[in-house]
Amino acid sequence: MKTGLHRRLYIGLLHYPVYNKHAQKIAAAITTVDLHDLARLGRTYDVKRFFVMTPLEDQQRLALQVIEHWTGGYGATYNPHRKEAMELVRVCASLEECLAVIQEAEAERPLLIVTDAGHWPDHRLDYGRAAELIGSGRPVLLVFGTAWGLDRTLLREADYILDPIEGLRDYNHLSVRAAAAIILDRVSAPPGLRDP
Repeated sequence: MKTGLHRRLYIGLLHYPVYNKHAQKIAAAITTVDLHDLARLGRTYDVKRFFVMTPLEDQQRLALQVIEHWTGGYGATYNPHRKEAMELVRVCASLEECLAVIQEAEAERPLLIVTDAGHWPDHRLDYGRAAELIGSGRPVLLVFGTAWGLDRTLLREADYILDPIEGLRDYNHLSVRAAAAIILDRVSAPPGLRDP
C-alpha cells in the first residue's frame, strides 16, 4: 500500500504523565524495544516522526544513546534498515515540547489524538474518522501511553480519544507495541477494512 504523500502523521510515546497499577501518576521507564519497534512501525506506515517523550534526563540519555548507535554508530552500517527507521525518532521532554516542534515544522497546530484502553464518550473517535483526519492533510499527532495509561487530564485536553482495541475477550492488556501496530494498520487501511 503506497499512500502517505498527503499525510502529515506523527506518533508519540509518552512516558509522563502516566499511571502505575495503583493509579498513581508516574514517569515510566523507557523500554528500548519500544524505540525499535515503534520506529519500524513508523517507517512502515509512513509517519513523519516518532517522538519519545520523557522528562527524566537519564532516560533521555538512554534513548539518545540507542538512537546514536543505530544512526551513526556501528549499528548504522550493520543494519541500514534499522538506521532508516531509527532516524524517525526524536526525544522530547514533554508533550508540550513535542507539539511545539510539530507546530514549528508544519506552521499549524497538530490535531492531538490520544489512545486509551477505556471507553470515553467525550471526544471519542472511531478508526474510520481517524483515517479521514489523518488523510485530510492536516498535521496529526497520535499519542500512545506507557505503563497503565495516560493521565486523565491529558485525555480530557486532547482533541480526540481513539476508540479502544476490542479483542475477543474482556482481557485488554496489549503491549504498546502491539496496540500501535493494530492502530496504525487500521487508520491506514482502505475504508472497508478499518473498523472491526
